[in-house]
Amino acid sequence: MLQEYAGKLRLVIKHYPYRYRDYSYLAAQAAEAARVQGKFWEYFDLMMAEKRLTRDDLLGYAEQLKLDVPRFTSELDSEQHRPRVEKDVELARQLDLYQTPCFVINGRLLVGERPIEKFRALIDLALDEADKKP
Repeated sequence: MLQEYAGKLRLVIKHYPYRYRDYSYLAAQAAEAARVQGKFWEYFDLMMAEKRLTRDDLLGYAEQLKLDVPRFTSELDSEQHRPRVEKDVELARQLDLYQTPCFVINGRLLVGERPIEKFRALIDLALDEADKKP
């Protein structure tokens, strides 16, 4: 879908780890460690497909994707990316967002998994409004 709107749409990902689920903060930090090595989406997709988030699982995914595993491990163990995750959590609280996934499209909230048509409708509306601005 992003290709449909190439040059017109920017996707920004924010983390909101589920506080009652084991390893969710660790998984968010692992995704960030993968991001700095240019593999956020590949890592994210692998985590979601496997649905196992222990430290060993997360390190295994880094190996599968041929990341720099010593660097990845160091960043994960030092919690180097925790401040970024915490910042995202605080933003969600400020915006009163408590469910995942949440999508904000030019200030309009779309909560939960929704059909692609819902996204297209909100994106098209936002683009139409932007075209009408002087």
